Amino acid sequence: MTDEDALALDPDFARRFERDGSRPPCQLYLISPPAIGPDFADTLAAALDGGPVAAFQLRLKGLDEHEIARLAEPVQRLCAAREVAFIINDSIALAKRLGADGVHLGQGDGDPREARKILGATAQIGVTCHASRHLAMEAGEADADYVAFGAFFPTATKAVLHHAEPSILSWWSALFELPCVAIGGITAQNGRMLVDAGADFLAVSGAVWGHPEGAGAGVAAFGPILG
Repeated sequence: MTDEDALALDPDFARRFERDGSRPPCQLYLISPPAIGPDFADTLAAALDGGPVAAFQLRLKGLDEHEIARLAEPVQRLCAAREVAFIINDSIALAKRLGADGVHLGQGDGDPREARKILGATAQIGVTCHASRHLAMEAGEADADYVAFGAFFPTATKAVLHHAEPSILSWWSALFELPCVAIGGITAQNGRMLVDAGADFLAVSGAVWGHPEGAGAGVAAFGPILG
């Protein structure tokens, strides 16, 4: 994979380098709560009103794909209207069925090359790489559009089996143009060190959905550390 290939991404989500070769400001990548109801699109709309969001990942574990598809419809429609990339977690088949903007794959969820064949050249394909430089380089070679490192902090969203240090973001951003996503327990209070280390995106969930003043305030809280 050449540097030029790495930058051939959807401009609505994956960020290109500036003309001077610098990396543009970090952006926000929202991940859904573990469970959502039929009115979740209203909550997401409030979040998007709080500030710029590059992408939204629908991550619903333990539901069959028919139920996820039913819940996804109004959310996907909102994302399209707001020009936010709509990403499906884990399932290449569901991403294809919904015509999603992309899929995020864990290490056991399929090969990015196969996802590319099924979803097409413009799909956004992300890969969880935990704290592994080797896995990240493999993902890049397999035609992923971004790599995700973490968890960087304790999180209640999922069990933390791999702990990443900010230095992996600095290493990646210094050597590769492919965007990197930081994930895991990120808040407006602890996220600046990840931005400074080189994260292209901050993937957040609980800090937005659980914000005491609502999801819009949760997104707005990240504004000062992203620009």
